[in-house]
Formats: sequence, C-alpha cells, structure tokens
Amino acid sequence: MTAEKTDVLQGTLDLMILKTLQAMGPLHGYGIARRIEQVSVDALSVNQGTLYPALLRLQQRKWIRSEWGTSGTGRRAKLYSLTRLGQKKVGEEEENWERIVSTMARFLSPAEQD
Repeated sequence: MTAEKTDVLQGTLDLMILKTLQAMGPLHGYGIARRIEQVSVDALSVNQGTLYPALLRLQQRKWIRSEWGTSGTGRRAKLYSLTRLGQKKVGEEEENWERIVSTMARFLSPAEQD
C-alpha cells in the first residue's frame, strides 16, 4: 500500500521553512523542499509554486535572507538562511502552532469534552 503525498497546508510552510533553515543552516530552495519531504517521511509534497512565494514572503518580512552561492553539486544557487529576526520568529511561531495543535486536539478527542 502506498500513501499519497499531501500538499502542505497554507500557513504551515513558513514554519517548516524556518525550522529547516534553523536545523540545516543555509540551503537552496530545492534543498529546503527535499528536507521538508524527508522529515515528513514523504507524506508532504512541496512544489515550486508554493515554495518560492513563501521564500519571497519570508524575505520581505526579513525573517530570512538570500545570497548567491554554490550548491552541493557545484552549481550556482540562491542560498537562504535565517536572520536574527527569523531566529526570534521561529520561537514565536512554534508557540502559536502549539496552541493551535492543542486546540485541535480538543476537537478531535470529543470523549474528553464535558
């Protein structure tokens, strides 16, 4: 039995990108997408049409920066990394998602409700 890949839900991609850059250091877009898929054990699919607008949005917020460098295969690539503000935002975004997960858990466990 093979599981279908699921598209990344809107709003989750930003945190996944930030956490990937926090854990891995500077990466190019393709590397970020592959790492997200790897961590999700191939349950998620990240396509260019969602990844690059998210990277641009995070740059505009000054949470990440980009600079041209060389990929692991020796090709010229735009490498993304966290800024100081981005490091701070990772913690804030994690707290926000923990609240959301906790709230959703209450909805998904109706036996525990009054």
